[in-house]
Amino acid sequence: MTAVAHAPLPHAALPAATVRSRVTVPLRFPDGYSTTAEILTFHGLADGKEHLLLALGPWEQALLGGEPMVRLHSECMTGDVFGSERCDCGPQLREAAESITDAGGFLLYLRQEGRGIGLYAKLDAYELQDQGLDTYDANLALGHGEDERDYSAAAQMLEALGATSIRLLSNNPDKAGQLIALGIGVGEKVPTGVHLSAANSRYLAAKRDRTAHTLDLDPRVAPGPGAGAGPAAVVRNTAKDAGEVPGHEEMLTRVAALVPALRAAAEETEGLRRLPDATVASLNAAGVFRILAPAAVGGYGLGAETYGEAVRHLARGCASTAWTAGHLAEHVWMLARWPQRVQDEVFAGGRMPLAAATAAPVGTARKVPGGYAVLGHWSFASGIMHSEWALLAVQQDGQRLQALVPLADLELVDAWHTDGLRGTGSNDLRATDLFVPEYRVMDWALLSSADNPGSLIHSDPLIRTPMATLLNLVAPAAALGSAEYAVELFRGQLLAPKVKNGVEFRQAESPLAQARYARAAGLVASAQLHWEAGLSVVAATVQPESGGLPVSGLPEGERAAFRLSLALSAEAAQEAVRVVLAGSGGSAHRLSHPLQRIQRDVGVLLNHPTLGLDPILEQAGRGLLGLGFTAPSF
Repeated sequence: MTAVAHAPLPHAALPAATVRSRVTVPLRFPDGYSTTAEILTFHGLADGKEHLLLALGPWEQALLGGEPMVRLHSECMTGDVFGSERCDCGPQLREAAESITDAGGFLLYLRQEGRGIGLYAKLDAYELQDQGLDTYDANLALGHGEDERDYSAAAQMLEALGATSIRLLSNNPDKAGQLIALGIGVGEKVPTGVHLSAANSRYLAAKRDRTAHTLDLDPRVAPGPGAGAGPAAVVRNTAKDAGEVPGHEEMLTRVAALVPALRAAAEETEGLRRLPDATVASLNAAGVFRILAPAAVGGYGLGAETYGEAVRHLARGCASTAWTAGHLAEHVWMLARWPQRVQDEVFAGGRMPLAAATAAPVGTARKVPGGYAVLGHWSFASGIMHSEWALLAVQQDGQRLQALVPLADLELVDAWHTDGLRGTGSNDLRATDLFVPEYRVMDWALLSSADNPGSLIHSDPLIRTPMATLLNLVAPAAALGSAEYAVELFRGQLLAPKVKNGVEFRQAESPLAQARYARAAGLVASAQLHWEAGLSVVAATVQPESGGLPVSGLPEGERAAFRLSLALSAEAAQEAVRVVLAGSGGSAHRLSHPLQRIQRDVGVLLNHPTLGLDPILEQAGRGLLGLGFTAPSF
């Protein structure tokens, strides 16, 4: 489901609502404050819901005076009824009743629980907030919009009473914007109080930072229990303060928290042939795209080990997501290698620029005044469905270059129709004599070298690592995580009780099943050992004490062992998946079953050039024997 926010009906399209009933109700709040409201119900409200209008204080005089005070209050059962401290709704309702009683006006009680997503979904969102998402990204992760409230009915209610211009009691700019668009004048915006507590501090900060609520929050109030700050608390700022940057373990905890939602969305992801918007939002909220970026541009600078393990964890949920997120994060790191002018452009505002990169086949570039005219048709642009930039390989007079191009300038060709990794949306790109300014075209040899322009800007050792190093990690990490998920599913299947001919049994009681599970688990263990051996080489080369020695600077035997370890890890992972599928019966081949998807995804991963086993074995053998590599890229 694509997450979208509701838009109000055009003013001209709003039908007139009429008053249905009026009843006087004395009100008394838990703190002892009391007032009397005339509660109005209506016929003809646009959304058909049972919204209420509470007329309070000298509302007739205020209406005659031209601008009654109005509060649009969205229903919040947890806050209004049960006194939940996770939000500020209950205190705002109490405050509004007194303020409007004093001034004269209307409190509109709108049946839009959870910013329009409903009570159950709001509670589901609370659970995601406990895992680290903020209140808005939790909605997105559930497939809803950040805020689905529509104030069309509120405008109808006000117009029914002749309140065409009001004083709005709110800190939310969207309420004023929607009312004005609906023909209700907002003569004054009256801020509500700031009802800050340890339990709602993260919630209020998200409202301030994400949707521009006018809230002045005391930084001394730290989040407490029930504040939606679970083990994966999200950092959303530029992360320049080292204290705000997650460490290796915290980052992996954040990623692991995404896995259940990725599994639930895997079938949708494959059907869309791209990641759902909610998945991209959750990756962004968890900081996945910041993992490799230097701190100076708002990244976490966590390094290759965290990056590789994050891709592996994501693949335990969805291989297409792991592949796409891994490449998008890697391409952020690639952009940090460009000169300052480009970095100022793409990293403006502290956001992580999402870009696809493709070199197959290489396009052509022709020098023209002020830049280059680029021509080409590129394939396998992983991540392009979520990108705003594309990094394209081009060639001019035999020199390899890379061109940075806004996606809007390119033709997107729907060409990604595959049996595996379908959700990556790795479509084609096309350009004909496209002008690219000179500052956005760089010599590939310089960009990929240790002394790239970014190395003069950022001190992070990883920025000097050869370009292919991280690329080599993505496919084996995704294959291993997928195999781990497959064995987990197989274990659950074997231990699940079944009934056959009236007799309950478990498949795990079969010696053949026990042997098959042991075989699959052993293959995964082998894949894990090979993966850890390969990853440790990369991690060691980018430690400060190593001086940033790249993998390409290692002796040939160590470089051979590095590539061989990654290839053998992926090969063992694929074999583990095969063993699991062979013992899972015919139902595992239904398109709704995750095991068949895992098998297809891993099959495509093993065909990626970074895991081409025959050339890797050949070159690794030469390196281990001291004969010298015959493939320079190795």
